[in-house]
Amino acid sequence: MFAIGESDFLLDGKPFRILSGALHYFRVHPDSWADRIEKARSMGLNTIETYVPWNAHSPRPGEFGTEGMLDLERFLRCIADAGMYAIVRPGPYICAEWDNGGLPAWLFQGSGVGVRRYEKQFMAAVTEYLEHVLRIVQPLQVDQGGPVLLVQVENEYGAFGDDPTYLKALVEVIRGAGITVPLVTVDQPVDEMLAAGGLDGVLRTGSFGSRVAERLETLRTHQPSGPLMCMEFWDGWFDHWGGRHHTTGVDEAAAELDALLAAGASVNIYMVHGGTNFGLTSGANDKGVYRPTITSYDYDAPLDEAGHPTAKYYAFREVISRYAPVPAVPAQRPAFSAPEQQVALGSPIRLLANPDAWGVWSQHESMPSLEDVDARLALFRTSIDVDGGPALLTVGEVRDRATVFLDGDPVGVLDRERHDQAIMLPRGRGRLELVVEDQGRVNYGARIGEAKGLVGPIRLGSEPLTSWSACAIDLDGVPRLWESGGTDSRPGVGPVAWRAFFEADESVDHFLHTDAWGKGIAWINGFCLGRYWRRGPQQTLFVPGPVVRAGGNELVVLELDVIAEPVARFGPGLALGPIEL
Repeated sequence: MFAIGESDFLLDGKPFRILSGALHYFRVHPDSWADRIEKARSMGLNTIETYVPWNAHSPRPGEFGTEGMLDLERFLRCIADAGMYAIVRPGPYICAEWDNGGLPAWLFQGSGVGVRRYEKQFMAAVTEYLEHVLRIVQPLQVDQGGPVLLVQVENEYGAFGDDPTYLKALVEVIRGAGITVPLVTVDQPVDEMLAAGGLDGVLRTGSFGSRVAERLETLRTHQPSGPLMCMEFWDGWFDHWGGRHHTTGVDEAAAELDALLAAGASVNIYMVHGGTNFGLTSGANDKGVYRPTITSYDYDAPLDEAGHPTAKYYAFREVISRYAPVPAVPAQRPAFSAPEQQVALGSPIRLLANPDAWGVWSQHESMPSLEDVDARLALFRTSIDVDGGPALLTVGEVRDRATVFLDGDPVGVLDRERHDQAIMLPRGRGRLELVVEDQGRVNYGARIGEAKGLVGPIRLGSEPLTSWSACAIDLDGVPRLWESGGTDSRPGVGPVAWRAFFEADESVDHFLHTDAWGKGIAWINGFCLGRYWRRGPQQTLFVPGPVVRAGGNELVVLELDVIAEPVARFGPGLALGPIEL
Protein backbone atom coordinates (compact mmCIF):
# COMPACT_ATOMS: atom_id res chain seq x y z
CA MET A 1 0.00 0.00 0.00
CA PHE A 2 1.38 3.42 -0.97
CA ALA A 3 -0.03 6.65 0.44
CA ILE A 4 0.68 10.30 1.15
CA GLY A 5 1.24 11.01 4.83
CA GLU A 6 1.43 14.23 6.75
CA SER A 7 5.09 14.75 5.87
CA ASP A 8 6.21 11.60 4.06
CA PHE A 9 5.27 9.10 1.43
CA LEU A 10 4.15 5.93 3.22
CA LEU A 11 4.87 2.43 1.86
CA ASP A 12 3.00 -0.20 3.88
CA GLY A 13 2.57 2.43 6.59
CA LYS A 14 6.27 3.30 6.88
CA PRO A 15 8.02 6.49 5.65
CA PHE A 16 9.49 6.02 2.20
CA ARG A 17 11.71 8.41 0.28
CA ILE A 18 11.44 8.20 -3.49
CA LEU A 19 14.87 8.19 -5.12
CA SER A 20 13.91 8.10 -8.77
CA GLY A 21 15.50 8.62 -12.17
CA ALA A 22 13.83 9.48 -15.47
CA LEU A 23 14.37 6.84 -18.15
CA HIS A 24 12.07 6.96 -21.18
CA TYR A 25 11.36 3.53 -22.67
CA PHE A 26 10.67 5.14 -26.06
CA ARG A 27 14.19 6.59 -26.24
CA VAL A 28 16.03 3.32 -25.53
CA HIS A 29 16.09 0.08 -27.50
CA PRO A 30 13.95 -2.43 -25.56
CA ASP A 31 16.77 -4.98 -25.43
CA SER A 32 18.75 -2.36 -23.47
CA TRP A 33 16.05 -1.50 -20.93
CA ALA A 34 17.20 -4.01 -18.30
CA ASP A 35 20.81 -2.78 -18.56
CA ARG A 36 19.86 0.88 -18.04
CA ILE A 37 17.48 0.07 -15.19
CA GLU A 38 20.09 -2.03 -13.39
CA LYS A 39 22.66 0.76 -13.73
CA ALA A 40 20.17 3.22 -12.24
CA ARG A 41 19.62 0.82 -9.33
CA SER A 42 23.37 0.51 -8.85
CA MET A 43 23.56 4.31 -8.56
CA GLY A 44 21.32 4.05 -5.49
CA LEU A 45 17.89 4.74 -7.01
CA ASN A 46 14.79 2.82 -5.97
CA THR A 47 12.37 4.09 -8.65
CA ILE A 48 12.24 4.71 -12.41
CA GLU A 49 10.03 7.42 -13.92
CA THR A 50 8.80 7.59 -17.50
CA TYR A 51 6.60 9.77 -19.66
CA VAL A 52 4.20 8.17 -22.14
CA PRO A 53 4.23 9.71 -25.67
CA TRP A 54 0.66 9.78 -27.04
CA ASN A 55 1.71 10.55 -30.63
CA ALA A 56 4.14 7.61 -30.77
CA HIS A 57 1.52 5.15 -29.54
CA SER A 58 -1.23 6.69 -31.71
CA PRO A 59 0.24 7.94 -35.01
CA ARG A 60 -3.28 7.87 -36.50
CA PRO A 61 -6.78 8.19 -35.01
CA GLY A 62 -8.11 4.99 -33.50
CA GLU A 63 -4.66 3.38 -33.18
CA PHE A 64 -2.74 2.53 -30.02
CA GLY A 65 0.42 0.52 -30.65
CA THR A 66 2.55 -1.15 -28.00
CA GLU A 67 5.11 -3.01 -30.07
CA GLY A 68 8.89 -2.85 -29.73
CA MET A 69 10.07 0.38 -28.16
CA LEU A 70 6.46 1.23 -27.21
CA ASP A 71 5.87 -1.82 -25.01
CA LEU A 72 5.08 0.03 -21.80
CA GLU A 73 3.97 -3.11 -19.98
CA ARG A 74 7.25 -4.88 -20.71
CA PHE A 75 9.15 -1.82 -19.51
CA LEU A 76 7.25 -1.62 -16.23
CA ARG A 77 7.78 -5.34 -15.67
CA CYS A 78 11.52 -4.85 -16.29
CA ILE A 79 11.48 -2.26 -13.52
CA ALA A 80 9.71 -4.67 -11.19
CA ASP A 81 12.14 -7.45 -12.07
CA ALA A 82 14.98 -5.19 -10.92
CA GLY A 83 13.27 -4.76 -7.54
CA MET A 84 12.44 -1.12 -8.26
CA TYR A 85 9.30 1.02 -8.28
CA ALA A 86 7.86 3.16 -11.07
CA ILE A 87 6.26 6.55 -11.69
CA VAL A 88 4.13 6.96 -14.83
CA ARG A 89 3.53 10.38 -16.37
CA PRO A 90 1.05 9.95 -19.26
CA GLY A 91 0.37 13.61 -19.94
CA PRO A 92 -1.50 13.86 -22.29
CA TYR A 93 1.10 16.60 -22.82
CA ILE A 94 4.65 15.63 -21.87
CA CYS A 95 6.94 18.36 -23.34
CA ALA A 96 10.14 16.25 -23.01
CA GLU A 97 11.71 17.95 -26.05
CA TRP A 98 9.56 15.45 -27.95
CA ASP A 99 7.73 16.18 -31.19
CA ASN A 100 4.61 18.29 -30.45
CA GLY A 101 5.07 17.62 -26.72
CA GLY A 102 3.58 14.18 -27.33
CA LEU A 103 0.28 15.45 -28.75
CA PRO A 104 -0.68 13.79 -32.06
CA ALA A 105 -0.60 16.10 -35.10
CA TRP A 106 -3.84 14.55 -36.42
CA LEU A 107 -5.65 15.81 -33.35
CA PHE A 108 -5.54 19.42 -34.56
CA GLN A 109 -6.64 18.97 -38.16
CA GLY A 110 -10.29 19.42 -37.27
CA SER A 111 -11.74 22.85 -36.65
CA GLY A 112 -12.14 24.18 -33.14
CA VAL A 113 -10.15 21.46 -31.36
CA GLY A 114 -8.88 22.69 -28.02
CA VAL A 115 -5.29 22.45 -26.89
CA ARG A 116 -4.84 21.37 -23.26
CA ARG A 117 -8.21 22.69 -22.14
CA TYR A 118 -11.70 21.46 -21.36
CA GLU A 119 -13.06 21.25 -24.89
CA LYS A 120 -15.33 18.47 -26.11
CA GLN A 121 -13.24 17.15 -29.03
CA PHE A 122 -9.93 17.35 -27.18
CA MET A 123 -11.34 15.69 -24.06
CA ALA A 124 -12.90 12.86 -26.06
CA ALA A 125 -9.55 12.04 -27.66
CA VAL A 126 -7.65 12.43 -24.37
CA THR A 127 -10.08 10.13 -22.58
CA GLU A 128 -9.66 7.41 -25.20
CA TYR A 129 -5.87 7.75 -25.00
CA LEU A 130 -5.67 7.70 -21.20
CA GLU A 131 -7.94 4.67 -21.01
CA HIS A 132 -5.55 2.80 -23.33
CA VAL A 133 -2.52 3.74 -21.20
CA LEU A 134 -4.13 3.13 -17.84
CA ARG A 135 -5.44 -0.25 -18.93
CA ILE A 136 -1.75 -1.20 -18.95
CA VAL A 137 -0.86 0.62 -15.72
CA GLN A 138 -3.88 -0.38 -13.60
CA PRO A 139 -2.87 -4.00 -12.84
CA LEU A 140 0.74 -2.94 -12.27
CA GLN A 141 0.04 -0.57 -9.37
CA VAL A 142 1.90 -1.21 -6.15
CA ASP A 143 -1.29 -2.05 -4.24
CA GLN A 144 -1.81 -4.92 -6.70
CA GLY A 145 1.73 -6.22 -6.41
CA GLY A 146 3.15 -4.15 -9.27
CA PRO A 147 5.80 -1.40 -9.30
CA VAL A 148 3.74 1.78 -9.97
CA LEU A 149 3.71 4.19 -7.01
CA LEU A 150 2.45 7.43 -8.59
CA VAL A 151 0.63 8.67 -11.68
CA GLN A 152 0.99 12.28 -12.80
CA VAL A 153 -1.85 14.54 -14.00
CA GLU A 154 -0.88 16.62 -17.08
CA ASN A 155 2.61 18.19 -17.05
CA GLU A 156 3.75 21.66 -15.96
CA TYR A 157 0.27 22.89 -16.77
CA GLY A 158 0.77 26.14 -14.88
CA ALA A 159 3.26 27.27 -17.54
CA PHE A 160 0.56 26.94 -20.22
CA GLY A 161 -2.97 27.47 -18.96
CA ASP A 162 -5.37 28.02 -16.08
CA ASP A 163 -8.33 25.68 -16.55
CA PRO A 164 -9.13 23.80 -13.33
CA THR A 165 -12.14 22.18 -14.99
CA TYR A 166 -9.75 20.50 -17.43
CA LEU A 167 -7.45 19.24 -14.67
CA LYS A 168 -10.40 17.95 -12.62
CA ALA A 169 -11.72 16.13 -15.68
CA LEU A 170 -8.34 14.44 -16.15
CA VAL A 171 -8.40 13.29 -12.52
CA GLU A 172 -11.88 11.84 -13.07
CA VAL A 173 -10.70 9.94 -16.16
CA ILE A 174 -7.64 8.59 -14.33
CA ARG A 175 -9.59 7.51 -11.26
CA GLY A 176 -12.34 6.11 -13.46
CA ALA A 177 -9.74 3.90 -15.16
CA GLY A 178 -9.01 2.18 -11.85
CA ILE A 179 -5.95 4.12 -10.73
CA THR A 180 -5.84 4.02 -6.94
CA VAL A 181 -2.25 5.10 -6.23
CA PRO A 182 -1.65 8.76 -5.34
CA LEU A 183 -1.81 11.36 -8.10
CA VAL A 184 0.61 14.28 -8.50
CA THR A 185 1.06 17.43 -10.54
CA VAL A 186 4.35 19.14 -11.37
CA ASP A 187 5.17 22.79 -11.99
CA GLN A 188 8.12 25.08 -11.80
CA PRO A 189 8.30 26.58 -8.28
CA VAL A 190 6.79 29.92 -9.25
CA ASP A 191 3.69 31.10 -7.38
CA GLU A 192 1.61 31.68 -10.50
CA MET A 193 2.51 28.31 -12.04
CA LEU A 194 1.95 26.28 -8.88
CA ALA A 195 -1.43 27.97 -8.39
CA ALA A 196 -2.60 27.48 -11.98
CA GLY A 197 -1.21 23.97 -12.45
CA GLY A 198 -2.22 22.38 -9.15
CA LEU A 199 -5.39 20.90 -7.67
CA ASP A 200 -6.47 20.49 -4.08
CA GLY A 201 -6.30 16.82 -3.16
CA VAL A 202 -3.53 16.14 -5.67
CA LEU A 203 0.08 16.37 -4.43
CA ARG A 204 1.99 19.27 -5.96
CA THR A 205 5.63 18.64 -6.89
CA GLY A 206 8.30 20.91 -8.39
CA SER A 207 10.67 20.97 -11.34
CA PHE A 208 14.04 22.69 -10.86
CA GLY A 209 17.77 22.08 -10.77
CA SER A 210 19.18 24.79 -8.51
CA ARG A 211 18.44 27.09 -5.55
CA VAL A 212 16.97 24.15 -3.70
CA ALA A 213 16.07 25.80 -0.39
CA GLU A 214 14.27 28.67 -2.09
CA ARG A 215 12.39 26.38 -4.48
CA LEU A 216 11.28 24.00 -1.71
CA GLU A 217 10.07 26.94 0.37
CA THR A 218 7.89 28.13 -2.51
CA LEU A 219 6.58 24.60 -3.05
CA ARG A 220 5.76 24.22 0.65
CA THR A 221 3.71 27.42 0.53
CA HIS A 222 1.43 25.82 -2.05
CA GLN A 223 1.65 22.29 -0.55
CA PRO A 224 1.33 22.92 3.22
CA SER A 225 1.39 19.22 4.14
CA GLY A 226 2.56 16.02 2.56
CA PRO A 227 6.02 15.08 1.31
CA LEU A 228 8.15 17.53 -0.66
CA MET A 229 9.29 16.22 -4.02
CA CYS A 230 11.27 17.54 -6.95
CA MET A 231 9.66 15.61 -9.80
CA GLU A 232 12.25 16.92 -12.26
CA PHE A 233 15.67 17.57 -10.78
CA TRP A 234 17.40 18.95 -13.87
CA ASP A 235 20.92 17.55 -13.94
CA GLY A 236 21.69 18.68 -17.50
CA TRP A 237 19.96 20.14 -20.54
CA PHE A 238 19.08 19.45 -24.15
CA ASP A 239 20.69 20.77 -27.34
CA HIS A 240 19.48 22.53 -30.48
CA TRP A 241 20.95 22.25 -33.98
CA GLY A 242 23.48 25.01 -34.46
CA GLY A 243 24.03 25.49 -30.73
CA ARG A 244 26.50 24.13 -28.21
CA HIS A 245 26.40 20.88 -26.29
CA HIS A 246 25.04 21.73 -22.84
CA THR A 247 26.70 20.35 -19.75
CA THR A 248 26.28 20.94 -16.03
CA GLY A 249 29.26 20.84 -13.69
CA VAL A 250 29.52 17.56 -11.79
CA ASP A 251 30.33 19.14 -8.44
CA GLU A 252 27.62 21.77 -8.86
CA ALA A 253 24.94 19.22 -9.74
CA ALA A 254 26.00 16.88 -6.91
CA ALA A 255 25.87 19.74 -4.40
CA GLU A 256 22.31 20.63 -5.43
CA LEU A 257 21.26 16.99 -5.14
CA ASP A 258 22.83 16.86 -1.69
CA ALA A 259 20.91 19.97 -0.64
CA LEU A 260 17.67 18.44 -1.88
CA LEU A 261 18.15 15.18 -0.01
CA ALA A 262 19.40 16.95 3.12
CA ALA A 263 16.08 18.82 3.18
CA GLY A 264 14.29 15.47 3.39
CA ALA A 265 12.73 15.73 -0.07
CA SER A 266 12.10 12.96 -2.55
CA VAL A 267 13.57 13.30 -6.01
CA ASN A 268 13.23 12.24 -9.61
CA ILE A 269 16.50 12.92 -11.44
CA TYR A 270 15.75 14.24 -14.92
CA MET A 271 17.41 12.42 -16.64
CA VAL A 272 19.27 9.45 -15.18
CA HIS A 273 19.64 8.30 -18.80
CA GLY A 274 18.41 10.43 -21.69
CA GLY A 275 18.82 8.07 -24.63
CA THR A 276 18.10 9.08 -28.22
CA ASN A 277 15.35 10.76 -30.26
CA PHE A 278 15.30 7.94 -32.79
CA GLY A 279 13.44 8.48 -36.05
CA LEU A 280 11.84 11.92 -36.42
CA THR A 281 10.74 12.23 -32.80
CA SER A 282 12.72 15.27 -31.61
CA GLY A 283 10.78 18.45 -30.96
CA ALA A 284 11.61 22.14 -31.20
CA ASN A 285 11.26 25.43 -29.38
CA ASP A 286 10.02 28.71 -30.82
CA LYS A 287 10.24 31.75 -28.60
CA GLY A 288 10.56 34.15 -31.51
CA VAL A 289 13.21 32.03 -33.25
CA TYR A 290 12.58 28.43 -34.26
CA ARG A 291 15.14 26.03 -32.77
CA PRO A 292 14.84 22.30 -33.61
CA THR A 293 16.17 19.79 -31.09
CA ILE A 294 18.98 17.40 -32.05
CA THR A 295 18.71 13.62 -32.27
CA SER A 296 20.86 12.87 -29.22
CA TYR A 297 19.10 13.20 -25.86
CA ASP A 298 22.29 12.61 -23.89
CA TYR A 299 21.22 15.48 -21.57
CA ASP A 300 24.60 15.31 -19.79
CA ALA A 301 22.93 12.66 -17.63
CA PRO A 302 24.71 10.28 -15.23
CA LEU A 303 24.41 7.55 -17.90
CA ASP A 304 25.42 8.97 -21.28
CA GLU A 305 23.54 8.43 -24.55
CA ALA A 306 25.14 4.99 -24.95
CA GLY A 307 24.28 4.01 -21.37
CA HIS A 308 27.80 4.37 -19.96
CA PRO A 309 28.35 5.73 -16.43
CA THR A 310 29.91 9.20 -16.31
CA ALA A 311 31.68 11.15 -13.58
CA LYS A 312 28.25 12.54 -12.64
CA TYR A 313 27.02 8.97 -12.08
CA TYR A 314 29.65 8.27 -9.43
CA ALA A 315 29.24 11.71 -7.82
CA PHE A 316 25.46 11.24 -7.53
CA ARG A 317 25.95 7.74 -6.14
CA GLU A 318 28.23 9.08 -3.43
CA VAL A 319 25.66 11.74 -2.49
CA ILE A 320 22.84 9.21 -2.36
CA SER A 321 24.95 6.91 -0.15
CA ARG A 322 24.81 9.57 2.58
CA TYR A 323 21.03 9.21 2.83
CA ALA A 324 20.20 5.64 1.76
CA PRO A 325 21.88 2.28 1.22
CA VAL A 326 23.47 1.80 -2.20
CA PRO A 327 24.51 -1.47 -3.86
CA ALA A 328 28.00 -2.63 -2.99
CA VAL A 329 29.32 -2.36 -6.55
CA PRO A 330 28.44 0.49 -8.93
CA ALA A 331 28.11 0.04 -12.67
CA GLN A 332 31.41 0.37 -14.53
CA ARG A 333 32.21 2.07 -17.83
CA PRO A 334 33.34 -0.54 -20.39
CA ALA A 335 37.06 -0.57 -21.06
CA PHE A 336 36.74 -1.25 -24.81
CA SER A 337 35.91 1.14 -27.66
CA ALA A 338 33.30 0.54 -30.33
CA PRO A 339 34.41 -0.87 -33.70
CA GLU A 340 36.02 1.58 -36.11
CA GLN A 341 35.78 1.27 -39.86
CA GLN A 342 35.14 3.23 -43.03
CA VAL A 343 33.00 2.15 -45.99
CA ALA A 344 32.04 3.82 -49.26
CA LEU A 345 28.52 5.04 -49.92
CA GLY A 346 27.25 4.02 -53.32
CA SER A 347 24.21 3.39 -55.56
CA PRO A 348 22.75 6.91 -55.21
CA ILE A 349 19.07 7.44 -56.04
CA ARG A 350 17.93 11.02 -56.58
CA LEU A 351 14.40 12.05 -55.65
CA LEU A 352 13.88 14.43 -58.57
CA ALA A 353 15.02 11.80 -61.08
CA ASN A 354 12.09 9.49 -60.31
CA PRO A 355 9.83 10.75 -57.50
CA ASP A 356 7.16 8.12 -58.28
CA ALA A 357 9.35 5.54 -56.50
CA TRP A 358 9.51 7.65 -53.35
CA GLY A 359 5.86 8.12 -52.45
CA VAL A 360 2.27 8.77 -53.50
CA TRP A 361 1.11 11.77 -55.52
CA SER A 362 -2.01 13.84 -54.89
CA GLN A 363 -3.46 16.93 -56.59
CA HIS A 364 -4.39 20.20 -54.86
CA GLU A 365 -5.68 23.52 -56.09
CA SER A 366 -3.79 25.36 -53.35
CA MET A 367 -0.70 24.36 -51.39
CA PRO A 368 -1.60 21.67 -48.80
CA SER A 369 0.01 21.36 -45.40
CA LEU A 370 2.28 18.43 -44.61
CA GLU A 371 -0.50 17.08 -42.39
CA ASP A 372 -2.90 17.23 -45.36
CA VAL A 373 -0.66 14.82 -47.27
CA ASP A 374 0.35 12.82 -44.15
CA ALA A 375 4.09 13.46 -44.57
CA ARG A 376 7.12 14.76 -42.69
CA LEU A 377 8.92 15.35 -46.01
CA ALA A 378 7.19 16.11 -49.31
CA LEU A 379 7.84 17.27 -52.85
CA PHE A 380 5.49 19.96 -54.20
CA ARG A 381 5.39 20.74 -57.91
CA THR A 382 3.69 23.28 -60.18
CA SER A 383 4.37 25.01 -63.51
CA ILE A 384 5.12 28.69 -63.73
CA ASP A 385 4.87 30.93 -66.77
CA VAL A 386 5.63 34.61 -66.24
CA ASP A 387 7.12 36.93 -68.84
CA GLY A 388 10.47 38.58 -68.30
CA GLY A 389 13.64 37.59 -66.46
CA PRO A 390 14.08 36.77 -62.77
CA ALA A 391 10.94 36.39 -60.69
CA LEU A 392 10.34 36.74 -56.94
CA LEU A 393 8.83 33.75 -55.14
CA THR A 394 7.25 34.61 -51.77
CA VAL A 395 5.74 32.44 -49.02
CA GLY A 396 3.66 33.48 -46.02
CA GLU A 397 5.59 31.30 -43.56
CA VAL A 398 8.00 28.37 -43.88
CA ARG A 399 7.58 25.46 -41.46
CA ASP A 400 10.36 24.48 -41.46
CA ARG A 401 12.67 24.24 -44.47
CA ALA A 402 12.09 24.28 -48.22
CA THR A 403 14.68 23.58 -50.92
CA VAL A 404 13.71 25.28 -54.18
CA PHE A 405 14.36 23.76 -57.64
CA LEU A 406 13.58 25.12 -61.11
CA ASP A 407 13.62 22.59 -63.95
CA GLY A 408 15.55 20.24 -61.67
CA ASP A 409 18.29 22.75 -60.84
CA PRO A 410 18.75 23.98 -57.24
CA VAL A 411 17.92 27.63 -56.61
CA GLY A 412 18.26 27.95 -52.83
CA VAL A 413 16.71 27.27 -49.43
CA LEU A 414 13.93 28.96 -47.47
CA ASP A 415 14.57 28.42 -43.75
CA ARG A 416 12.19 29.05 -40.86
CA GLU A 417 14.99 29.77 -38.41
CA ARG A 418 16.06 32.73 -40.56
CA HIS A 419 12.44 33.86 -41.04
CA ASP A 420 12.89 33.46 -44.80
CA GLN A 421 9.86 34.39 -46.89
CA ALA A 422 11.25 35.13 -50.35
CA ILE A 423 13.72 33.84 -52.91
CA MET A 424 14.60 35.09 -56.40
CA LEU A 425 14.13 32.60 -59.23
CA PRO A 426 16.46 33.02 -62.23
CA ARG A 427 13.42 33.04 -64.57
CA GLY A 428 9.65 32.96 -64.39
CA ARG A 429 9.05 29.93 -66.59
CA GLY A 430 9.54 26.23 -65.95
CA ARG A 431 8.84 23.40 -63.51
CA LEU A 432 8.93 24.72 -59.95
CA GLU A 433 9.61 22.09 -57.27
CA LEU A 434 9.81 22.57 -53.51
CA VAL A 435 11.12 19.89 -51.15
CA VAL A 436 9.57 20.77 -47.78
CA GLU A 437 10.86 19.30 -44.52
CA ASP A 438 9.29 19.19 -41.07
CA GLN A 439 12.27 19.52 -38.70
CA GLY A 440 10.32 18.83 -35.50
CA ARG A 441 7.11 20.20 -34.04
CA VAL A 442 7.24 22.77 -31.27
CA ASN A 443 6.93 21.05 -27.88
CA TYR A 444 6.52 24.01 -25.52
CA GLY A 445 4.38 27.12 -25.49
CA ALA A 446 1.63 28.62 -27.62
CA ARG A 447 2.74 27.07 -30.94
CA ILE A 448 1.96 23.48 -29.93
CA GLY A 449 -0.32 21.88 -32.50
CA GLU A 450 0.50 24.20 -35.40
CA ALA A 451 0.44 22.92 -38.98
CA LYS A 452 3.64 22.15 -40.89
CA GLY A 453 4.64 22.97 -44.45
CA LEU A 454 4.33 26.21 -46.43
CA VAL A 455 1.68 28.37 -44.80
CA GLY A 456 -0.15 31.33 -46.28
CA PRO A 457 -0.19 32.60 -49.85
CA ILE A 458 2.53 31.43 -52.22
CA ARG A 459 3.08 33.97 -54.96
CA LEU A 460 5.24 34.53 -57.99
CA GLY A 461 5.47 38.28 -58.19
CA SER A 462 1.95 39.41 -57.31
CA GLU A 463 0.17 36.29 -58.62
CA PRO A 464 -0.82 33.35 -56.38
CA LEU A 465 0.47 29.93 -57.42
CA THR A 466 -2.13 27.16 -57.78
CA SER A 467 -2.51 23.66 -59.24
CA TRP A 468 -0.01 21.86 -57.02
CA SER A 469 1.00 18.22 -57.24
CA ALA A 470 2.26 16.77 -53.96
CA CYS A 471 4.38 13.66 -53.45
CA ALA A 472 4.36 12.53 -49.81
CA ILE A 473 7.75 10.91 -49.27
CA ASP A 474 7.47 7.49 -47.64
CA LEU A 475 10.42 7.71 -45.28
CA ASP A 476 9.89 4.16 -44.02
CA GLY A 477 10.27 3.05 -47.63
CA VAL A 478 13.57 4.80 -48.32
CA PRO A 479 15.66 1.72 -47.37
CA ARG A 480 13.66 -0.24 -49.97
CA LEU A 481 14.22 2.13 -52.90
CA TRP A 482 16.87 -0.10 -54.46
CA GLU A 483 14.35 -2.90 -54.95
CA SER A 484 13.02 -1.01 -57.99
CA GLY A 485 16.49 -0.11 -59.37
CA GLY A 486 17.12 3.24 -61.05
CA THR A 487 20.37 4.47 -59.45
CA ASP A 488 21.88 7.78 -60.52
CA SER A 489 25.65 7.94 -60.83
CA ARG A 490 25.59 11.80 -60.83
CA PRO A 491 23.13 12.60 -58.08
CA GLY A 492 23.83 16.31 -57.51
CA VAL A 493 21.98 18.19 -54.77
CA GLY A 494 19.65 16.16 -52.53
CA PRO A 495 17.38 14.63 -51.71
CA VAL A 496 19.59 11.68 -52.61
CA ALA A 497 19.49 8.24 -51.02
CA TRP A 498 22.81 6.41 -50.59
CA ARG A 499 23.63 3.04 -49.15
CA ALA A 500 26.60 1.06 -47.92
CA PHE A 501 27.27 -2.38 -46.49
CA PHE A 502 29.53 -3.10 -43.55
CA GLU A 503 30.58 -6.10 -41.50
CA ALA A 504 30.35 -6.48 -37.73
CA ASP A 505 31.91 -9.23 -35.62
CA GLU A 506 29.11 -9.03 -33.05
CA SER A 507 25.98 -7.10 -32.13
CA VAL A 508 27.56 -4.21 -30.23
CA ASP A 509 27.02 -0.45 -30.13
CA HIS A 510 28.40 1.56 -33.05
CA PHE A 511 28.85 5.30 -33.47
CA LEU A 512 28.20 6.67 -36.95
CA HIS A 513 30.12 9.89 -37.59
CA THR A 514 28.14 12.36 -39.70
CA ASP A 515 30.22 15.53 -39.45
CA ALA A 516 31.42 15.20 -43.08
CA TRP A 517 27.88 14.96 -44.43
CA GLY A 518 25.28 17.66 -45.02
CA LYS A 519 21.78 17.28 -43.61
CA GLY A 520 19.59 14.21 -43.57
CA ILE A 521 18.41 10.97 -41.99
CA ALA A 522 20.13 7.58 -41.54
CA TRP A 523 18.98 3.98 -41.12
CA ILE A 524 20.80 0.78 -40.19
CA ASN A 525 19.09 -2.47 -41.13
CA GLY A 526 15.86 -0.52 -41.56
CA PHE A 527 16.02 1.04 -38.06
CA CYS A 528 15.85 4.84 -38.27
CA LEU A 529 18.68 6.33 -36.21
CA GLY A 530 17.39 9.88 -36.64
CA ARG A 531 18.45 13.17 -38.18
CA TYR A 532 21.97 14.49 -38.71
CA TRP A 533 23.14 17.99 -39.72
CA ARG A 534 26.58 19.41 -40.29
CA ARG A 535 25.62 22.41 -38.11
CA GLY A 536 26.11 20.21 -35.06
CA PRO A 537 26.67 20.21 -32.21
CA GLN A 538 26.36 16.41 -32.34
CA GLN A 539 28.68 14.69 -34.77
CA THR A 540 27.65 11.06 -34.21
CA LEU A 541 24.48 9.02 -34.44
CA PHE A 542 24.24 6.34 -31.77
CA VAL A 543 23.63 2.84 -33.17
CA PRO A 544 22.26 0.49 -30.48
CA GLY A 545 23.98 -2.88 -30.41
CA PRO A 546 20.71 -4.84 -30.83
CA VAL A 547 20.21 -3.14 -34.22
CA VAL A 548 23.57 -4.41 -35.53
CA ARG A 549 23.84 -7.95 -36.86
CA ALA A 550 26.87 -10.18 -36.46
CA GLY A 551 27.89 -10.38 -40.12
CA GLY A 552 26.52 -8.15 -42.90
CA ASN A 553 24.68 -4.89 -42.25
CA GLU A 554 23.10 -2.22 -44.44
CA LEU A 555 23.42 1.54 -43.91
CA VAL A 556 21.04 3.87 -45.79
CA VAL A 557 21.46 7.64 -45.82
CA LEU A 558 18.94 10.18 -47.11
CA GLU A 559 20.99 13.30 -47.81
CA LEU A 560 18.84 16.42 -48.21
CA ASP A 561 21.75 18.71 -49.08
CA VAL A 562 25.16 17.59 -50.39
CA ILE A 563 27.67 14.95 -49.32
CA ALA A 564 31.09 16.11 -50.48
CA GLU A 565 32.73 12.72 -49.99
CA PRO A 566 30.38 9.70 -50.06
CA VAL A 567 32.01 7.76 -47.23
CA ALA A 568 30.55 6.41 -43.97
CA ARG A 569 32.80 6.31 -40.92
CA PHE A 570 32.20 4.51 -37.63
CA GLY A 571 34.22 5.85 -34.71
CA PRO A 572 35.10 4.73 -31.18
CA GLY A 573 32.51 6.68 -29.21
CA LEU A 574 30.11 9.60 -28.86
CA ALA A 575 31.00 12.99 -30.29
CA LEU A 576 28.39 15.43 -29.02
CA GLY A 577 30.10 18.67 -29.99
CA PRO A 578 31.62 21.73 -28.33
CA ILE A 579 30.37 23.00 -24.97
CA GLU A 580 31.27 26.57 -25.92
CA LEU A 581 30.69 28.50 -29.15
